[in-house]
Order: sequence, then structure tokens, then C-alpha cells
Amino acid sequence: MATEDDVRRICLALPETEERPYERSPSFRVKGKMFARIRQQPYALMVGRHSVEEKMAFIAAEPEKYFQTPHYEGHPAMLVHLDAISLNQLKGLLVDGWLMNAPVRVRAKVSGREELLAILETY
Repeated sequence: MATEDDVRRICLALPETEERPYERSPSFRVKGKMFARIRQQPYALMVGRHSVEEKMAFIAAEPEKYFQTPHYEGHPAMLVHLDAISLNQLKGLLVDGWLMNAPVRVRAKVSGREELLAILETY
């Protein structure tokens, strides 16, 4: 089970990430681009995927973990029940979100997804 504190620790361990409020909720940004947000209504983590099709595949495969509200229909962002995912799943989702949003020069500081996951080994 993952928590909001886990989200914060993991996000802030990723290069050049900062926390900023968005509609009175914590959001996490790399060089100003949001890649994760804790929503209050419904309480869930919002993360992006590469496409709507990829998001829908996540939701279809594990609807107890991943879902959307009408607001996200047609957009590649999905919602995640934190209490339904493992810490490793959370790390993967946040690293993917970071990689999708980090500028090229920031991404160039790491060799890729595996290096970022290795950085997060202690989290």
C-alpha cells in the first residue's frame, strides 16, 4: 500500500522536481511541467500515460487500482487508488510520468528509467 507521503518522497527524489499546490492539492513538477498530483475529490493520485489507449488498458486490467472520472475522459491522465498499489508500482508510475514531462536537457542527466528506479531503491 502506498501513501501520500510515499508520493512526496519519491517525486522529490527525482531530478529537478518541485512540489507546488494546484487547487489546494499537492502537485509535482519537473521544470514547471506537472507529472503527478494528489486529488482530494476523489482522493487519488493523478498521473499521465502516453496515450488514452494505454490509460484504458491499465484501467481494464486492474480497475481496483486505476480509474478515471468524467473530467479525464479522452485525456491520457488516469487516477490511482494509492491504497491499492505497491510501492514499486508507485515508483514506476511516477518515474514514467517524470520521463514523459522532463525536458530533454534534464532527461539527459540520467541514462533512463532503470537509473531513475535505482535512485529510488532506498525510498
